[in-house]
Order: sequence, then C-alpha cells, then structure tokens
Amino acid sequence: MDSQTEQAAPPPIETRADFDAAVLWAVQAATRRGARRLLMVDRDFAGWPFGRPELLQALQTWLRLPQRRLVLLAAHFDEVPRRHPRFVTWRRDWAHAVEAWSPPPELAGELPTLVIDDGPVCLQLFPGPQLRGRAALNALEARRWRDGIDAVLQQSEAAFPVQTLGL
Repeated sequence: MDSQTEQAAPPPIETRADFDAAVLWAVQAATRRGARRLLMVDRDFAGWPFGRPELLQALQTWLRLPQRRLVLLAAHFDEVPRRHPRFVTWRRDWAHAVEAWSPPPELAGELPTLVIDDGPVCLQLFPGPQLRGRAALNALEARRWRDGIDAVLQQSEAAFPVQTLGL
C-alpha cells in the first residue's frame, strides 16, 4: 500500500455507511501502524458494524500480531448479543485479547462514540441527533481522548463476559 493511501482518512462521517467504513479504516490503520491497543467506546455499541465479516477479519488480522489488546468500553452491552451475534461468537475465540468494561453510572452518560489506538488513529462521532463525525490521523487529539478514556477505565468494572453462567 502506498504512503498516500496509508495517510488518507475516510471522508467526514455523515451516514451509517460512512461510519461503518470509518471503523474499518481505523482498524486497518492500526494494523498498518503496528498499534498494540485499540479502544472502542460507545454507550451500547448497538449501531456498530460488528456483524460485518470484513470488520471481523480486519480485527482478527490485527489481533494476530503479538501483544495486541482490543478494549471495549460501554455503559452496558445489552444490545451486543441481540444485534451482533456474529461478533459474540467471534469474540469467544479472541477472549484472551478482547476486554470489555463498564464505567460507574455517574460516568456512563458521558461516554463518547470513538475509536482510538495508541498512536494517531482517532475516529469520533459527534453528539447530537444526526450521525456526524470524523476520522483522522491526529496524535494530539488521540492522546487527549486516550488520557480521558484511561481515567474512566481505571474506575470501570469488567463487563460482558464471554460465557454467561447459568443453570
């Protein structure tokens, strides 16, 4: 892949298809750049493209690299099994590298929708009734988000177990 393609971010996010493409771009950019940690944050991940085979393949390609960690942070994960059964099944094979966390209730309402890595990859949806956002390679913005999310993660509890216990 040439460096111009590698540097290019997707266009502004204005539709669900734009968001889906931007999430895929963020994972692929993290893979190309050798990012070790990828943070995905949302209130409930209901509208994410976790059921798309191309995204799961991109995540798998990235996770096959050594010492990779996918960190999911959500107020709750109730919608994930209902809306993304393919992701739930896929996650079982990658449980050793995928963490899921939920913040305390007082912080849950403030969760942004974003994807950041440990480098410059930053994808953010803006709050509001319309789907709007942007994806970019911006190290300063990614660091600012990472610092804020890491502070929330320190107060969060493990969530969304790979297997639920029951009788």
